[in-house]
Amino acid sequence: MILRGVISSHYSLLFLLIGFLVVSSSITRVLSWGVIHVKYKFAGSQRSIVDLKVHDSVRQVRILAGVDLPLGGSGRPDGLGLYYARIGIGTPSKDYYVQVDTGSDIMWVNCIQCKECPRRSSLGIDLTLYNIEDSATGKLVSCDQDFCYAINGGPLAGCTANMSCPYLEIYGDGSSTAGYFVNDIVLYDRVSGDLKTSSANGSVIFGCGAIQSGNLGSSNEESLDGILGFGKANSSMISQLASSGKVKNMFAHCLDGVNGGGIFAIGHVVRPKVNMTPLVPNQPHYNVNMTAVQVGHDFLSFTPDIFDSGDRQGVIIDSGTTLAYLPEMVYEPLVSKILSRQPDLKLQTIHDEYTCFQYSKSLDEAFPNVTFHFENSVTLKVYPHEYLFPYNGLWCIGWQNSGMQSRDRKNMTLLGDLVLSNKLVLYDLENQTIGWTEYNCEYRVTFPFTIAL
Repeated sequence: MILRGVISSHYSLLFLLIGFLVVSSSITRVLSWGVIHVKYKFAGSQRSIVDLKVHDSVRQVRILAGVDLPLGGSGRPDGLGLYYARIGIGTPSKDYYVQVDTGSDIMWVNCIQCKECPRRSSLGIDLTLYNIEDSATGKLVSCDQDFCYAINGGPLAGCTANMSCPYLEIYGDGSSTAGYFVNDIVLYDRVSGDLKTSSANGSVIFGCGAIQSGNLGSSNEESLDGILGFGKANSSMISQLASSGKVKNMFAHCLDGVNGGGIFAIGHVVRPKVNMTPLVPNQPHYNVNMTAVQVGHDFLSFTPDIFDSGDRQGVIIDSGTTLAYLPEMVYEPLVSKILSRQPDLKLQTIHDEYTCFQYSKSLDEAFPNVTFHFENSVTLKVYPHEYLFPYNGLWCIGWQNSGMQSRDRKNMTLLGDLVLSNKLVLYDLENQTIGWTEYNCEYRVTFPFTIAL
């Protein structure tokens, strides 16, 4: 994820930029459950087989950076996630396009003071800089407010009551975003009784990005206005809305693996039924305990502790990762059993890491399903047409060997978009559980599943 904390050498610059606290009123309306329609960042474009791995490599560096220490590496922070959404901020409301990311916590957008922020995007969207002076409901968050204490682990040296609370987040590739926290109205879609959507809003504290460095700056062609974190921390938008007592601390997503895009919904899923498995405690991400891996009717032989590595425990569920990464002791027998169903295949290795082959018949009839088993008898089934993807007239295996990654990422187990698409995934932060069920996530005029407060 990201490193959170204080780097004192940046504070004098931040305080000069931020200035003194401005007091203004805030309007809060009663919230219902909500939905955020998301778009796949690369919908309509053919991503190369190299792009997939580069994206995931940057993503893994970012995830590990929040667990261990700052890691080196190259890449761009567009590896943060695959999906973006439009939300409204301020009164009157202006539209902002933000990365929707279950791997980070706070929400932030680029601010009017920023000189190095991107002004245009190749994604075909108009970028907007937030200006607190243009919003009747915007106000700064001061250094003596509880939110500032909580996110920084206590009072900040040199940050007094009449100053705004600064933030600084450093990504694994060395890029960073810095600025100050503001409180304003955030608008999104609400699901009404007839399962159609209407506008809803809530008061949310988020970062106002004033200093961007590295690949978060103006050189990034695939820029967005910021990031909307759906992580586990109390600073996330969903946690803030839940703390007001207006919504439950739960959300779900349903991502369309065929057309791209999908839905993030705030609230409890009533229908269809979702079986839940407990989250591993004291982990910064959505980690779960995997108990078995099944290929067709056969179970692989290994001990569950193979998924633990140092302080990292369990399997990471992350919609912002493209493929799925397994420890070498799981990957090799899994791929071997898959390929044993068609022993006459002529295998090719593409880019030194992808196993590919030609095949013209039905994938689902020729190759086995892969089923992951978790605590509470929860299973996740992945079909051949989901773990095999086309490339230049070939079919390539989407499973990746994390044992071949760098030392920091060695034997990481991470299940990404390859296994999460076309499934309704429910995150219950109140009960610290997560679950999923197969579902058609193609966007419809009406809301595709039933949620409630």
